[in-house]
Amino acid sequence: MSELNLENEIAELVDWLGSYGADSKGGVSRLLYDENWVKAQHALKEKFEGLGMAAKFDEVGNLFAKLEGSEFKDETVATGSHVDSVKFGGKLDGAFGVLAGYLAVKYLKEKYGQPLRNIEVVSIAEEEGSRFPFTFWGSKNIVGKVDSSEVRDIKDADGVNFVDAMKEAGFGFKTSDEGIPADWKQWLEIHIEQGGVLEIEKIPVGIVQHIVGQRRYTVELKGQANHAGTTPMKYRKDAGVAAAKIINMIHDQAVDYGEPLVATVGSIEFVPGTVNVVPGQANFTIDVRHTHKDQIIAFTDEMEAKMKSIAEESDVSIEINLYMDEDPVPMDPTIVQTIVEQCDEQGSSYKLMHSGAGHDTQRFAPLVPAAMIFVPSRAGISHNPAEFTYPREMAEGIKVLAHALHKLAY
Repeated sequence: MSELNLENEIAELVDWLGSYGADSKGGVSRLLYDENWVKAQHALKEKFEGLGMAAKFDEVGNLFAKLEGSEFKDETVATGSHVDSVKFGGKLDGAFGVLAGYLAVKYLKEKYGQPLRNIEVVSIAEEEGSRFPFTFWGSKNIVGKVDSSEVRDIKDADGVNFVDAMKEAGFGFKTSDEGIPADWKQWLEIHIEQGGVLEIEKIPVGIVQHIVGQRRYTVELKGQANHAGTTPMKYRKDAGVAAAKIINMIHDQAVDYGEPLVATVGSIEFVPGTVNVVPGQANFTIDVRHTHKDQIIAFTDEMEAKMKSIAEESDVSIEINLYMDEDPVPMDPTIVQTIVEQCDEQGSSYKLMHSGAGHDTQRFAPLVPAAMIFVPSRAGISHNPAEFTYPREMAEGIKVLAHALHKLAY
């Protein structure tokens, strides 16, 4: 398969899969267990079977397509990504990793025939949490049985119950406690970067060494709502001003810590939220990420102490709720080195980097050697109809994936 054909094929496949859930804003809305998701998964199953792969669904709707090895039938090198999208998202997030696996297998089979070990491409049911308030449903079920009580009572924006949607799509709960497939020996995921680093630095391939850990908070400040005209500045208990001081402090502290730490206040609300009333309450969120857990802990411990001090100085109360605490996940050094060697052999320029976003790979990496490959995202845009990667860049990434799979499976 020539490079030109690979470019054409991936461009055509992206448009083909993007037709399942194509929306009015020019992007894709393909949500867990909706009609577009069901059609996409079944269409992918047919695609894989057309390559001579054995394809099957598990109980919750993850799709597994296997090219059987000739000798080591109990050893599998797996690759893939998720098939669901965010609402009004792009055509590439998740989907590219599934299609890249398909084309990598097609290329390897045509050029080298049957592998020694199995190669399995997985179209993971769900990662985004876009329809229901539950993320990583697909990969969590692959690594173990998810407690059904976690999803039995959750509903989507239209009031549709999770279980009802799952049954309507033809799937159900996992019945066994069996964890990650015993034959999986390595896992590789290729994904668009969803950031601008590779494009800015004009590097076609990113090799991920860590997926960042995250801590997320909600913060509630309570002061006293009062008349904006009759309450002197020195007598105010202004929750809005306290929030502003805290947000500015978080930004400055993050800058002082330096890369790769990032901290974001992405949502804020003043109550009562009226132009002529001193805010009596402020609610906001905090998102902190870093590649090392000890740095996240040190940063957030210092941040929390400073927030409490500012609240006290501002004569307002503060309630801090840590609702997400995800550890960083390192990639397997041996697989990372394998990808590096394949890039060197093929003359592909690459950057060793970390992933600032979460991925299904972080669910697999603690249990099986795993790594990730990135391709550039134009302007760093993702979760948006403008999400785009040039076909030549996608092709370059697919070649790296294929050569890494060849090294591991052949």
